[in-house]
Amino acid sequence: MTTLAANKPAYDGQALDLTGKSGARAFRNTLATVLISLAFVLALIPLLWILWTVISKGYNLLFDAGWWGESQRGITVRREGGGAYHAIMGTLIMGLITALIAVPIAILGAIYLVEYGKGTKAARAVSFMIDILTGVPSIVAALFIYAVWITVFGFNRVGFAVSLSLVLLMLPVVLRSTEEMLKLVPDELREASYALGVPKWKTILKVVVPTAFGGIITGVMLGLARVMGETAPLLILVGYSKNINLNPFEGFMGALPTMINQDRTELALEPAADRVWAAALTLILLVLALNLLARLIARFSTIKSK
Repeated sequence: MTTLAANKPAYDGQALDLTGKSGARAFRNTLATVLISLAFVLALIPLLWILWTVISKGYNLLFDAGWWGESQRGITVRREGGGAYHAIMGTLIMGLITALIAVPIAILGAIYLVEYGKGTKAARAVSFMIDILTGVPSIVAALFIYAVWITVFGFNRVGFAVSLSLVLLMLPVVLRSTEEMLKLVPDELREASYALGVPKWKTILKVVVPTAFGGIITGVMLGLARVMGETAPLLILVGYSKNINLNPFEGFMGALPTMINQDRTELALEPAADRVWAAALTLILLVLALNLLARLIARFSTIKSK
């Protein structure tokens, strides 16, 4: 008791003021706030600029009912009229096929990396290959599919070949985002399920995946938004058609990126320029609609904590 009393700091009777800030700390805090806010504004400027440019130049044609229900068949660059129905449907069809192939593979791959293969050589090899695939340019993926689909097997240039190349681009995005979402699921949920005698596959299916479902859907939409705007695979693996073609296994097919590319060399002509900006705005609206749909699905499907 004597020793403790001797080591106790002397109390001078004045209350300690813990609410105030020193001048240096306040300056650093203000400086950091200003720099972060400035960086946010700088990042926002190009986005708003692009949106304003596309919306202001492309909104006129979107109010025309023919834009959503007609194709460009028989329409030349100097002639007004026609629509983007063929390109919208082509973009959606190829995007849907891409998602149907890539999403199951990516989600199952992420489940393997997180739930089954953690720390194994196989998991490290898969993770390494996914990292490489993430950096592959779209034109390289298109050339690879061209070599296999057309050169080796002798098939024609069709929309399905485009979807195959887009799978290579979408797969790493969805797999990585799903992997991160699964890692965020608390281990306590898994352990509680195991303690009740639930097998591992059922725990993943009924507990882990539903808990991370919102993040998984967001990753899927990000991957889909990326591939829907790709142009190189469309130029290499399928020709642009102004006609309506809903069969991805036969003939050329229109898509919004190639519709933009078709008229971009004739921007001096007002009808062509209007179609380019309207197609760009339509593509942005499609991606926006998919993101809103994903948020709605995630909102009503995620397990809610009470």
